[in-house]
Amino acid sequence: MELSSPFLPTDLPWPEIAITIVGLLLTFVLLRSTVLGEDVEAPVNYAVPLPEQCKPGWSGQILDNPSIKIPGSSAIQCYNPATGQLLGQVNPATPDGIDRAVARAAEAQKEWATTTFRQRRKVLRTMLKFILDNQEDIATVACLDSGKTKVDAMLGEILVTLEKLKWTIQHGEKALRPERRPTNFLMMYKHNEVRWEPLGVLAACVSWNYPFHNALSPIISTLFTGSAILVKSSEQTAFSANYFTLIARNALSACGHSPNLESLTSPSSALNLSPTSFAPPLRKLSSQSALSSAAKTQQ
Repeated sequence: MELSSPFLPTDLPWPEIAITIVGLLLTFVLLRSTVLGEDVEAPVNYAVPLPEQCKPGWSGQILDNPSIKIPGSSAIQCYNPATGQLLGQVNPATPDGIDRAVARAAEAQKEWATTTFRQRRKVLRTMLKFILDNQEDIATVACLDSGKTKVDAMLGEILVTLEKLKWTIQHGEKALRPERRPTNFLMMYKHNEVRWEPLGVLAACVSWNYPFHNALSPIISTLFTGSAILVKSSEQTAFSANYFTLIARNALSACGHSPNLESLTSPSSALNLSPTSFAPPLRKLSSQSALSSAAKTQQ
C-alpha cells in the first residue's frame, strides 16, 4: 500500500532526500563539537618581558664572596652560582603584603571556580604554546639563576613541565569527574557519590633545584581544579621566580581571567604568614622545602 499526499510531489526520491538531510545534520553536529570546540580552547598569543640579564651582551659584576645575604639589609642578593655574576636584589615579602595577595586571590577565585573545563584548558593550552615558543629563553633564565646546564634545563625543566600540561589537558577533566561509591543493603535507597570541588586559595613553597618546573607544577594543577594559588619560591632562585610565575599570570590575563589567581610572594627564610591568612582564605599549604624551612613556615 502506498501513501500519498496532495502536498508532496510523488515523483521525487524522498528516501534519498531524507538520508541526505540526516547526513548533513550529523555533519553539522560533528563539526560543531570538534572544530568549534577546538576554537573555544585555542591558545592565545601573549608575551612576558625577558629580564635584561638574559639578553645577549649582558655582563654582570663578579662577586668576590657570593651570598644571598647582604650585611645590614633584609634584601636577597641574587647571583649566578656558576659564575658569581650579580643578578640583582629582591626584597622579601611582608606579612601584610601576603595577606593582601591572599585576599585578592580569594576574590578572584570566586569567579574562577565557576569556569568550565574548556575555559581552564584554554589557559593551559595558552601556557603550553608560550613554553614551546620560548623554551630557549626559559632555559636561559633557569640556567642563569641556578647555575645548571642547558641540557639539564631542557630535560628537567621544560620537558617535564610540558608533559604535565599535556597530561592535564588530556586527562584532567576525566580525573575530576564525580565518582560513584558502593552502598550497603540497609542503605540501598541511597546514592553515594564523591564530587571534587575547588578548595579556594592554596599556597606552595617550592624548592630551588628546578625553579621553573617546581613553580609551574602546582600552578597547573591548582588552576585546573578551579582554585587559586600563592607561590613562595626559594631564596636561592629569587631572580627567576618573577619571570616564571608571570608566564601563568599573563596567560590568565590573555584568556580574559584575573591574574590575581596566581601570586608570587618574594622569598624569605619563611613564608611570613600571619594568623589571618589561614582564617579562612588560605585552605592548604604544600612544601617542597627542607624540613627546617617547612617548620619555620608552619610556626
